[in-house]
Amino acid sequence: MYKYLIVCVLAFAAACAQAAVGLAQLPGIPGEGPVTVYYPAAGQDTAVQRGPFTLQLAANAQAVRGNGRLVVISHGSGGNAWVHSNLARTLVQAGFIVAMPEHRGDNARDPSTPGPESWKLRPAEVSRAIDAVAQEPRFAALLSFDKVGMYGMSAGGHTALSLAGGRWSPAEFRRHCEADIADDFPSCVGLATKLRGDFLDGVKKTVAVGVIRQRFGDEAWYTHTDPRIKAIVAGVPSAADFDAASLANPPVPLGFVTARQDKWLNPRFHSDRILAACKTCELVADMPTAGHGALLSPPPPMEMLGEIATDLLSDPPGFDRAAMPEVDRKITAFFSKHLLP
Repeated sequence: MYKYLIVCVLAFAAACAQAAVGLAQLPGIPGEGPVTVYYPAAGQDTAVQRGPFTLQLAANAQAVRGNGRLVVISHGSGGNAWVHSNLARTLVQAGFIVAMPEHRGDNARDPSTPGPESWKLRPAEVSRAIDAVAQEPRFAALLSFDKVGMYGMSAGGHTALSLAGGRWSPAEFRRHCEADIADDFPSCVGLATKLRGDFLDGVKKTVAVGVIRQRFGDEAWYTHTDPRIKAIVAGVPSAADFDAASLANPPVPLGFVTARQDKWLNPRFHSDRILAACKTCELVADMPTAGHGALLSPPPPMEMLGEIATDLLSDPPGFDRAAMPEVDRKITAFFSKHLLP
């Protein structure tokens, strides 16, 4: 009997690996962007152009049965559904359906309100993405929604920690930046400016703290739960504004992917801080030579980005992107372990 089960599992995995990766977009609710869905599909992948990316996908192909589970991916600030398509492909080849909401005011088409304004909205947008897939007949019939996975990168990692039971506050963000503006400057100011090691650095730090004090006086704690989400991975998350104690014992399995050369979100103040407090968290992948942009796969063309974004997202010397498929497999294995029977 045991041998028979192994044969069945191997046959299922082979079938999923041979399936095409379907692509569809579901409309969001009024005022929100679409939900992009990747899924096991009949037919063959062909070249699909999305912005600057040429992807191999089966657009609007017939969905076929996979493993019955959904994973939602939350993109980072200014992101989109395409920069995580390699991870989505790995998940689909393991049988998962993958949904990616476009986060309002914090995406490639509309980057107008990043930071806490977006962080307050993002977790509910993940929940509505699950609803959108559940209401779509071609996918709903293939899924059970009692165990959903969720992955988020950068600002999406902040979303992931919220959904893992963490509480955060704009005032905690302010206090962090008041104390650590010099060591975590990019986290506090984003793409507005950078320290250059000259006489203007002191002025920049003083002005940045002044602006942050004006904008982030809100002392309220923000939380969001969705009982359907049963396993979460946070990739290089923005986490300095979380109450670390609220994530000491997450109610669901919580994994982390870290990048030791991250210039944008210094691990000392973000992922490492939560990992130190969390008693049950799992380090899914620790990349010693990777920068913040390693988890953008495929990465955006750097010539399309400004100087500061290029500096923060470019791969550091010595980092080999050939390592990223293994990271995607580790993330997929985490979800398989915690979501499948």
